Amino acid sequence: MISILRHLNEVLKSEYLTVEDPSALWKALRNRYNHQKTMILPRARYEWTHMRIQDFKSATEYNFAMFRISSQMKLCGEIIIEEDMLEKTFSIFHTSNLLLQQKYRKRGFTEYNQLILVVLVVEQNNELLMKNHQSRPIGSAPFLEVNAASLEVNTISCHGNNYKQRRGHNRGWWNRKGKNHSV
Repeated sequence: MISILRHLNEVLKSEYLTVEDPSALWKALRNRYNHQKTMILPRARYEWTHMRIQDFKSATEYNFAMFRISSQMKLCGEIIIEEDMLEKTFSIFHTSNLLLQQKYRKRGFTEYNQLILVVLVVEQNNELLMKNHQSRPIGSAPFLEVNAASLEVNTISCHGNNYKQRRGHNRGWWNRKGKNHSV
């Protein structure tokens, strides 16, 4: 009884505070919320029937919706098994992905979790490929990296053989007599 009351909403606690028998409390709560099944089941069936994978931004959102809807249906007494979830997922692939659907069917998944794991990995790889493509589209050459040291060597060689470079950063040019000419 303490455990049941601990998990009740504050409003329900105050309403059923005088009930001391756990079975009486359970019956009262069941009578109060039993009509929820008649409201939840038709909506869950409708969502199950009209769910399409292209309606979701990602496979994660689809997976969340699949478990939410199947849990609601199970709550209302409908039995949803792994084969139902697999068949639903296969049947709602977009028509442009029929080859992918056939490929997944041939792999012979027996559990929905196996299928959704593969779909999630494929989606993640596709996102990575798209990010790489957007950073540098096909046919475009990468930018050449300019190194400051190579730029300095090129400018020195343009002045002729009268000057030679001494190793070090920003030390200037040295002529053959050892005198420094600042840059």
